Amino acid sequence: MGYTAIVDYGVGNLKSIANAMDYLGLPTQVTDDAGTLERADAIILPGVGAFPDAAERLRLSGLDKVVVTQAEKKPILGICLGMQLLFDMGEEVRDCKGLELVHGRVKRIETAHKLPHIGWNSLTFQNDAPIFRGLEDGAWVYFVHSYCGVAASEEDVIARTEYGVSVVAAVRSGNVYGCQFHPEKSGETGLQILKNFGELNR
Repeated sequence: MGYTAIVDYGVGNLKSIANAMDYLGLPTQVTDDAGTLERADAIILPGVGAFPDAAERLRLSGLDKVVVTQAEKKPILGICLGMQLLFDMGEEVRDCKGLELVHGRVKRIETAHKLPHIGWNSLTFQNDAPIFRGLEDGAWVYFVHSYCGVAASEEDVIARTEYGVSVVAAVRSGNVYGCQFHPEKSGETGLQILKNFGELNR
């Protein structure tokens, strides 16, 4: 049986993601090894913290090129900051190049509500995507963020949420998926999303 590789580049809550996948019976390997990523059936890119720090760590590890290359061959899921890194550019702290797998920029949420946006919020789905199979509009998930992706094309947006303004909650471009929320902290809804993702290439 194959496995899903969770990219370890020094940024992200790797254990909670691995535990959620293990609970679902989906084997994972937490790794910073290019070969292990290349042999995986799918890849999860986590991330916590500031965009430029994470982007720099990913580049210094050399894993940025591996993730981009593997995105042509297998499903990739970016979670929270990991989703933001999928975009062309981030504006947190300073302009910083992302992985350019989803076209658009990561900007501070322009809302009158308090930032960061922390807590549960509901999803509105659009542009049908297999990672949301079995879920209905209004499903609740857990967010922690002050910045969000602004996609160049609405066709790449597969879910939105409301936080004073409409915020991109999930994206898809080919094999590449991103969730701004934390599925590993989102109860049964999050487990269903991880299960759907883990079964994409099986």
